[in-house]
Amino acid sequence: MGRQRRKLLGQNFLTCRDVAMIEAEIARGRDVIEIGPGRGILTHELCRCARRVLAVEIDRGLYDGYGEREGNLQLLNADFFAGDIETSSYDMLVSNIPYSMSSRTLAWLFAHRIEAVLCVQKEFAEHMMARNGGDRYSRLSVLTSLSFEVRKVVRVPAGCFRPRPKVDSMVVHMLPKRSDISTDDSRTITLLMEHKKKTLKSAVVDAREGLGLTKEGAREAARGLDGVDERVFKIAPERLLSIARALNGQRVTGSCKPGQ
Repeated sequence: MGRQRRKLLGQNFLTCRDVAMIEAEIARGRDVIEIGPGRGILTHELCRCARRVLAVEIDRGLYDGYGEREGNLQLLNADFFAGDIETSSYDMLVSNIPYSMSSRTLAWLFAHRIEAVLCVQKEFAEHMMARNGGDRYSRLSVLTSLSFEVRKVVRVPAGCFRPRPKVDSMVVHMLPKRSDISTDDSRTITLLMEHKKKTLKSAVVDAREGLGLTKEGAREAARGLDGVDERVFKIAPERLLSIARALNGQRVTGSCKPGQ
């Protein structure tokens, strides 16, 4: 895989060993998965700290160019997200993921709910950790908060990568919560957050097609909710989840036909 393909993947390689050491220290004594080891600076530190490391690299050139392999390292040339890699025996994900893969990685973590240390774009991390009522509060904030406790580890200046990106990054430590969020819950939260600057009542009416409600059905559903005049972006994640479940119950009872 050539330089152009790496550019398409958004690969910026970490050059600061101090950052890699901080990330690896959190994984001390653990069984770790790494997505995209790249040139190996984090991988070498993980192998020094972790019990064993599974590093999955999609780029054949980087895979072939990897140097001396430590005894506790399994290096695979594969697409991690293809779904055919056995990951159940590992208890932690650590990765300096390409910016373009951030959302896909989060989706995998939501599904598998394991501990993670990620280096992501600073703005993306701020959205992950944003609280209700703030400008950065978004669907990502809600779903991340419901599934993980996210802690800031360290800010990483753009100069710590080659090629140098235009923005800084941030390392975050994600600890899974014991919560059960269904696909329907997530979908309904997404629909509401698409209208986050509106009142809850207006958001339900505007999202009625996606919710499978008629206009009158949406109004009726909204009347059954607490705080319908509150702006959606001011509602805390746990309450949004309760609202989503109430609205899903309305859809299940068949109060309407979609799109009317």
